[in-house]
Amino acid sequence: MSNNSSFWKAGHTPTLFAAFLYFDLAFMVWYVLGPLAVQIAATLELTAQQRSMMVATPILCGAVLRLVLGYMADRISPKTTAIISQLIVMGALATAWFFEVKSYEQALLLGVFLGVAGASFAVSLPLASQWYPPEHQGKAMGIAGAGNSGTVLAALFAPGLAVAYGWNNVFGLALIPLAVVFVLFIFMAKNAPNRPAPKAMSDYLKALGDKDSWWFMFFYSMTFGGFVGLAGSLPAYFYDQYGLDPVKAGFYTAACVMGGSLMRPLGGALADRIGGIRTLLFMYIIAASCIAIVGFNLSSQYAALTLFIVAMLGLGSGNGAVFQLVPQRFRNEIGVMTGLVGMAGGVGGFCLTAGMGAIKTSTGNYQLALWLFASLALVAFVGLFSVKQRWRTTWGSAAMTSARV
Repeated sequence: MSNNSSFWKAGHTPTLFAAFLYFDLAFMVWYVLGPLAVQIAATLELTAQQRSMMVATPILCGAVLRLVLGYMADRISPKTTAIISQLIVMGALATAWFFEVKSYEQALLLGVFLGVAGASFAVSLPLASQWYPPEHQGKAMGIAGAGNSGTVLAALFAPGLAVAYGWNNVFGLALIPLAVVFVLFIFMAKNAPNRPAPKAMSDYLKALGDKDSWWFMFFYSMTFGGFVGLAGSLPAYFYDQYGLDPVKAGFYTAACVMGGSLMRPLGGALADRIGGIRTLLFMYIIAASCIAIVGFNLSSQYAALTLFIVAMLGLGSGNGAVFQLVPQRFRNEIGVMTGLVGMAGGVGGFCLTAGMGAIKTSTGNYQLALWLFASLALVAFVGLFSVKQRWRTTWGSAAMTSARV
């Protein structure tokens, strides 16, 4: 039996598809303030730093709430937690649409509630992962995690819809696909029959006592943090740096985000085949090199676009590789670790988004911010290289028989 055919028979395909849809639409609305940032900032008269903080707020709140939703998924099941979170997000969008967002403070408050959508990561991945054995974790986590492609939908459609109907009405229009997916999720998703026992809060503290937890959190803060941070910052970057209108800047951003999103499941599959560590090392080098070159303030928007796309391909693959490794190292703590590692990824994204806005305000350009991120990606490369031998000779040697770590 081929590896692909065994994968589709190993778990529960409707749940995997439902997890993807839930994650996809949740990420769409989590990210929606990014593509709308230029238009919202013009209406509310925001500075570059305020604009970046508005975009970064959902990222930070999503990071913190991932820990909360991960805990809930352990206690009351991933499906029930997902249903609750979807209702909260739809309620927030309906309120913003009906009453309208009229100030910077109201935009930040909406961002707090949209953080619940970003926390869907800590629910959808365990929902899918718990159905699959170790040899198929890379593919299962990659497919479910490909829901970060929802950022592509927001980047493609939100700016154009804002031009046609007004940016506040985009919040109302988003409710249509969210409601459809909500109904599909209720009927398609099922909790795995053999879910791990619920974890107490002390289990999170215990996990933080394991140095491998911190390594995984750091590595993911660079891959996912880089992905979501750039996704949130690129619309404003292309607008500021090259004078593109919001719709064209959204198209450019969508091209970058699409590459990273598509590579997440492929990165997981590649990690299943050649090893998560090897995949991750390679991807850090690619991302760091491309971002460092863009930092030279290239005169060609097309060269910058190409390099950003390649960088996002590397970061997307790295996301898949990290979560090919996590279930191997923390199989019985997947809910806890998904929350912790996902939280770290969100914090990384917040720091990059807020940092780019702050540096742009203080220096007039994005050069230093891009170089700092590239430098941290190289630090991640060195850190992973330093621990790879210990990992390969301890838990990695016995984690899987069909793939190398």
